[in-house]
Amino acid sequence: MNMPVVLAVVEDDDSMRTALERLLGAAGFTVASYPAADEMLRAGNCAQFDCVIIDVHLPRKDGLQLQQELKRVAPFTSLVFITGHGDLSIGMHAMRQGAVDFLEKPVDDEALLNAIRRGAARSHELRAQWEERARLEARYDSLTPREREVFALITRGLLNKQAGAELGTTERTIKAHRARVMEKMGAASLADLVRMAGALEIHAGRRD
Repeated sequence: MNMPVVLAVVEDDDSMRTALERLLGAAGFTVASYPAADEMLRAGNCAQFDCVIIDVHLPRKDGLQLQQELKRVAPFTSLVFITGHGDLSIGMHAMRQGAVDFLEKPVDDEALLNAIRRGAARSHELRAQWEERARLEARYDSLTPREREVFALITRGLLNKQAGAELGTTERTIKAHRARVMEKMGAASLADLVRMAGALEIHAGRRD
């Protein structure tokens, strides 16, 4: 993986936590560790992590409770659960809630590293998608109401003449609006603009 990967380990067993820190550090990851869920949450940096390795059984707030908190404050962060109790029902629940993997202690090093790589790749992809959507939102917000109407119509497949008839204006005016829409949205082609409309969920002059 070319992008740097930032991990967190939440494990109340000191020796296990230290062993994980050494393993992950040696694998080239940047690692922060916490003995409890509430300590991690208080740090206020959850969103910076690509993947969090969580022991299921933690003091005060267990791993599943931490999972719910992280879904709220760090929606792009992937989670890998570890447990010494082999509770399959907990593992299935965690996976249904979006966990990448659920591994039993003693954890196989390669299985853990593979799970982390999968999780970090997913996190990078989700974060990139969100950033792209945010950029498109900002560009779309810069359009005038009429430009938004033209955007919707031409990406629906209408020709300039048809869009003009729909909006009660001339083909020449639609061409001018279309050029401004392309420029403001940073679209290199109509196909590019259609892709943006799909990402923004723009249909027939409105956004769903």
